[in-house]
Amino acid sequence: MDDYPVLETEFNGLSRAMPALPAAWYLDPAHHAREMSQIWMRNWVYLCRAETLEGPKAFRTFTIADQPILLLRDAEGALRGFFNTCRHRGSILCQQASGMLDKPLITCPYHQWAYDLSGRLRATGPMRPVEGFDRADHPLLPISVAEWGGFVFANLDPDAEAFETLYGAEMAYVANWPLADLRMGHSYTKRINCNWKIFWENFNECLHCPNIHPELSALVPIYGRAIMARRDDPDWAQTASETAAHISGGLRAGATSWSMDGSAQGRLPGLTEDDLDAGQRYVTLMPSIFVAHHADYVRSVQITPISPVEMEITAEWFFHPEMTARPDFDMGKIVDFGILVMDQDADACEMNQAGLQSRAFERGVLMQEEYEVFLFQDWIRGQLGEPKLSQGVASRASRRAKPKA
Repeated sequence: MDDYPVLETEFNGLSRAMPALPAAWYLDPAHHAREMSQIWMRNWVYLCRAETLEGPKAFRTFTIADQPILLLRDAEGALRGFFNTCRHRGSILCQQASGMLDKPLITCPYHQWAYDLSGRLRATGPMRPVEGFDRADHPLLPISVAEWGGFVFANLDPDAEAFETLYGAEMAYVANWPLADLRMGHSYTKRINCNWKIFWENFNECLHCPNIHPELSALVPIYGRAIMARRDDPDWAQTASETAAHISGGLRAGATSWSMDGSAQGRLPGLTEDDLDAGQRYVTLMPSIFVAHHADYVRSVQITPISPVEMEITAEWFFHPEMTARPDFDMGKIVDFGILVMDQDADACEMNQAGLQSRAFERGVLMQEEYEVFLFQDWIRGQLGEPKLSQGVASRASRRAKPKA
């Protein structure tokens, strides 16, 4: 690559066609294992909501890639994370998905080694003392944990860079949403026959929107133009003062939220007119979750790889308790719209994956509007230690309006 900028400087877009990732990266089991090791085991991954771990001794178990994880509240109610592995001979410690410990000890069901809630080894069951063994040398193996707005994340590296340091700008972007006060009203899980990267790539472009999402394109008219934001148009400066939704990127006239009829059921406390101007604000926390913020609710979508050609999404809708207590509250028109759009995306992703099976297809090509797909793919390259194609990228206009999904 020469020094010519890959990204345009006057608008959001690629300055030239760029090569996509190799097709084999969406199919090959060995490469999938590489991504699990170098991406999913090295980044902050969303696990659950904080309110699902209420009070000291509460615990939940998870798997990140193929790694067994244990989350719990210690005696002071602080969140702690460990590998769900006994230091004796490696047995799983907690076999249940969730629960409450009977006492402030984590006891291995195999040989009865017991650890306190800070991870220190306190007892070795019926085993007699032996020369060369010190309990202090065998605590549970810790991982890093973080809470943001009631969302709980884990990083398998106990010395990982702080969550707040990495994602402070994203957190500030939606600071007025009362995330910690919201509670889940509905959950939807779906298996999709595609590689996890295909879902993120679909999320990061709207070239498909007019064809795949007619209802969403009617609600957010700029999507009907196959772009995501005002500055995706090379001629955006000529219409910079226009506020019409198909130019500015907001919701259609009269609409106030993402729902079947475009109406919001009130407004979450603390939000300003500026917060609601675009109709939606997205926080994207690679590789495992995005969170869509609206006037009356918040929706999260968790991405979980299953195999090179299969993944799972879990969408959760969060509402303020005062809103759901109202007799006129209608969750259905919100949830139904979200499921409609996600099912459309799932069908498109499966169609994409099926075509990648072609032996003759080595890699795709990214066009001007697919700048976010390019940036995602370059992030993948960087995570894997591969040369990035965006070295020397010039700065460009703000692109805060995020795509749909």
